[in-house]
Amino acid sequence: MGVDDIIAKGRKLLDDNRDKIEEALKSEKAEQVSDKVLDGAADAIKKVVPVEHHAKIDETRANVDKHIGNS
Repeated sequence: MGVDDIIAKGRKLLDDNRDKIEEALKSEKAEQVSDKVLDGAADAIKKVVPVEHHAKIDETRANVDKHIGNS
């Protein structure tokens, strides 16, 4: 099996289960996990960038959060 075959199977799996995947991404559990990951990433980035960029980091974190979980 070549890489193209693996990619094709992955796409078929995604297409066949799109509703279930979207439902899982909008679940409470996904919200909890994503909040922890996004908070950790934002905090880590804030430790290495100047304070004047912290607002942009928070804005980006909030924008990403809108697309994962249920809130």
